[in-house]
Amino acid sequence: MKTAVLIPCYNEEQTIEKVIKDFKKELPEADIYVYDNKSKDKTAEIAKNNGAIVRQEYKQGKGNVVRSMFYDIDADIYIMVDGDDTYPAEFVHKLIKPVEEGQADMCIGDRLSNGTYQQENKRPFHEFGNNLVKKAINILFKTDLKDIMTGYRVFNKKFVKNMPVMSPKFEIETEMSLYALDKGFIIKEVPIDYRDRPEGSESKLNTVSDGIKVVKTIVKMYKDYRPLRFFTYMAIIIFLIGLIIGAPVIIEFIKTRYITKVPSAILAMGLITLSVIIGQCGVILDTVVKINKENYQLSLLRYKQNEEGK
Repeated sequence: MKTAVLIPCYNEEQTIEKVIKDFKKELPEADIYVYDNKSKDKTAEIAKNNGAIVRQEYKQGKGNVVRSMFYDIDADIYIMVDGDDTYPAEFVHKLIKPVEEGQADMCIGDRLSNGTYQQENKRPFHEFGNNLVKKAINILFKTDLKDIMTGYRVFNKKFVKNMPVMSPKFEIETEMSLYALDKGFIIKEVPIDYRDRPEGSESKLNTVSDGIKVVKTIVKMYKDYRPLRFFTYMAIIIFLIGLIIGAPVIIEFIKTRYITKVPSAILAMGLITLSVIIGQCGVILDTVVKINKENYQLSLLRYKQNEEGK
């Protein structure tokens, strides 16, 4: 089976040589692709000198890099790993095995279960953000994933060639997990060790701004994938607000047969009407999502038939 190691990079001259050498040692037959995302240092030069296939992605952002990788590269097994040397290459065989044996479409390198991320990570807000995103997704999608935002993953060809990458930046890992959950792809998690970046190497992740983007991605994808629940919750909240505002008006009318709080009455009726409209939108969009899922399953079937016909 053809194996490809995908390494998105931005200013990783300090670590990229070691990452390439480590994966060459573990997977000597694999093609190693380094996609340089407008680095200002010697990342691309070092990668090329160490035998990697170097390509350029001029749209800034990890999501844009992953989109190009998925579109451009043809393989049977895809390993995606960061170029910062935080993920040990020796775990790659454990990650490949479930995908190779057909037990999973995506295998995730779980950094959190064995405690090494908590020991190595020097940025407490990153851990807080990881746990927040994990709990939110597990509640919203009724699952039990241990690590949503890990950058160490293995995919089969079916997943890679049928996933439309929409996120431009660091939300990409979250999008992959949500997409797999919604489309019924099989996910397997394998505990791995994590090591912090070496001294002098800086993370490109901004805890606050990128954290906000990840939360926005979760909200957006929950709206897109579970519109009935999303809009039903919104409708209930708006209805309750309208009811609270309108309650004094109703009480006044029952007691006096007059309404003096006209603005409150108008606002309450507007909110209640809006909640009904939002609820109807949820029902309509839920039907659209179901139709899209049916069409997606048919496209997967056609993809499978095309692959078998090759």
